[in-house]
Amino acid sequence: MLAEAKDTSELMVDLAYAALYFGDPKMAEEVGHLEETMSRLVHEMRALCVVAVRNPKEADAMSSVLQVISAVERIANDAVDIARIVTHDLGIPRQLVADLSLAEEVNHRVLVREGSHMSDRPIRDFELPVATGMRIMAIRRGHEWFTDVSGDDILAPDDVLFMRGSPEGIVRLRQLAAAPEWEPPQPPAEPEVLSDLDRAVDTLVEMKNLSETAVGLAYSALVFDDQRLAAEVRHLEDRLDEMKDRLEVWVLRAAHDDIDPSPLRGLLHLSQAAEDLGDQAQQMVWLVERDSVDVHPIIGIALGDSDEVVVRAPVGPGSPADGATLKELGLAIEPGFTVLAIRRGGRYLYRPSGRAGLQAGDELIASGPEEGRPHLAEVVGCLLVDDDEAGEHRFVLAGQE
Repeated sequence: MLAEAKDTSELMVDLAYAALYFGDPKMAEEVGHLEETMSRLVHEMRALCVVAVRNPKEADAMSSVLQVISAVERIANDAVDIARIVTHDLGIPRQLVADLSLAEEVNHRVLVREGSHMSDRPIRDFELPVATGMRIMAIRRGHEWFTDVSGDDILAPDDVLFMRGSPEGIVRLRQLAAAPEWEPPQPPAEPEVLSDLDRAVDTLVEMKNLSETAVGLAYSALVFDDQRLAAEVRHLEDRLDEMKDRLEVWVLRAAHDDIDPSPLRGLLHLSQAAEDLGDQAQQMVWLVERDSVDVHPIIGIALGDSDEVVVRAPVGPGSPADGATLKELGLAIEPGFTVLAIRRGGRYLYRPSGRAGLQAGDELIASGPEEGRPHLAEVVGCLLVDDDEAGEHRFVLAGQE
């Protein structure tokens, strides 16, 4: 149930940003429907936690589960707040929509054409997260919506797919769907002098990226019980607080300019949601930072059982990754993994850009589809070894298994 709640909250955030990007009220309403599912899950999980506790020691460990449940619930609530920008027509500047298309992970939608490679075939045939670096968040078929998408679902002509992932995969995705060439939204002409509104929009896009990174690293810190990752999450949360403070000042200054103030409400609303996502990431890693707190093992099991797995992958000498940049490797396309952080010499570089180079001895913290792990292992020069005690696969450098 905790794995389902985590996946549902992430789906809600993805759909909320997609509704914002496409200005789609129907998609925003689907976020509200998923909130009902989340409320049911949270209620049942809390009831189970109460029933499962039989002595004070178990109560201490179970409190960590309740804390993660609360954080996941708040993440879902933040998604509802983002969707409310669309459903309540708060408005956002056109610059923000254009800038979102340049984010590290983007939302995209595509219509499945009659006779295309995708038409009348099950989703699993395409291995989209591996082949394109994008995953299907939802399918709209006529007036019906499907958010619980599985590999067995068969795509039909005129289905509208709502995707999320690497922008580099859009071209291949549209080829599979026989869709015409896509032109991303264009921002207004660049002003000669950067305005306060421009600064606010740029800051908000960075806040979106950082907040999603913070949540991903928080899950990683819990899975690996890694205090250094927890410290990085706290650092990100501090940065989000500072950025929100600056953004509010720029938005208030922009209100004095000769522009329509209505879209500025959406900016403030969105910044609050992004900042709160960072707060919830910090709430989760608090469990890792406190040695006195017993983290219940079910947390690691549940987070490892979600749709996307989190892995540690060392870079071996002479491997394809040794000496290559992330852009050259194209991990977001194949095997469909997003690099959350690179550990080098005891320090972390989080959410590295495509220009980041790898070298032997680095360790990647990455999330992606379970079926992509063998290919990732091959790229970094590792073997996948069964850890019977932990019940999972580990990346082990060749010769050290």
